[in-house]
Amino acid sequence: MESLVRNALSFLAGRYGWRVKPPTMVLTCSATVSSTPLFQKFVPLTYQISGTAVGSSSLFSRENGSVVPLLVVCHAKKKLNFMDQILDYIEGGPKLRKWYGAPDILEKDGTAIEDDEDDYPEDEVRDAVLVTDGDSEMGQMVILSLIVKKARVKALVKDKRVALEAFGSYVESMAGDTSDNRFLKKALRGVRTIICPNEGFLSSVGSLQGIKHVIVLSQLSVYSGKSGFQSMMKKNAKKLAEQDESVLKTSGIPYTIIRTGALQDTPGGKQGFTFDEGCAASGSISKEDAAFVCVAALDCVPQTGFSFEVANGDSKVLDWKECLATLMEKASQQLQ
Repeated sequence: MESLVRNALSFLAGRYGWRVKPPTMVLTCSATVSSTPLFQKFVPLTYQISGTAVGSSSLFSRENGSVVPLLVVCHAKKKLNFMDQILDYIEGGPKLRKWYGAPDILEKDGTAIEDDEDDYPEDEVRDAVLVTDGDSEMGQMVILSLIVKKARVKALVKDKRVALEAFGSYVESMAGDTSDNRFLKKALRGVRTIICPNEGFLSSVGSLQGIKHVIVLSQLSVYSGKSGFQSMMKKNAKKLAEQDESVLKTSGIPYTIIRTGALQDTPGGKQGFTFDEGCAASGSISKEDAAFVCVAALDCVPQTGFSFEVANGDSKVLDWKECLATLMEKASQQLQ
């Protein structure tokens, strides 16, 4: 566990330039850590003790420029017995359980039984960020950056139980068919911004009513630069990326398309950036940096649409909001 804490702190220290102090309090136990490699490197840490329904999360604080682990908190999931289920029926069912803060009844596949309410208030607060393809590698990295930003995060995943074990209460994970309007409406409840780390989502869904901003991490420039066998391998991905951009541009929703260079498995926060025209087709960028740029785009919402290229380069960005505003103004001038 201590090695996991060190890995998590190293990531944050590398990204934000923090100094790392030794843990002031560490709770050690024999644990089987989630098998997903990404979650072994970053915070929040979540793991499960073998043979029991016990989970654990690590919390950190920043003091005088240093990151200090405060506590490793263990928690257990309560399984409902037959009498509890009978009481659910007598006392009003799942809605009362939610009202009083009791655990949800789980289906055999581990998903919670949802209520049938479809009528949501029109004036509901929309402050969440929805990450599509949340259990992909890029999706996980975007989610991590959002958690560090202390954003309210929702994620579309294939396996809700695995996502719950990985992210805990930091993320509201949802599994379902996005072509089902009822599920999509539920997934978009309270969502202000959608981040698409991979292609294929926008061209397969219906209405995105209520969404104020869509951010797309696009590899279209990279796909277009492929030839021969590599071009054939990326043919479907290129088609999906083109369809996504076409749907987005006609949706009427403000959007930001981030055309990155080839994604690389290199540490983030170590290099600068370039935004020159053509850099996406010829350059490359760390996956961690690409995820970070997606999250930085949250603070710069265009009036209509905005696209830019980015790859790792020599320029250091001190203020991302100012940087993106400058790029947006430059793109606007080119259209005139």
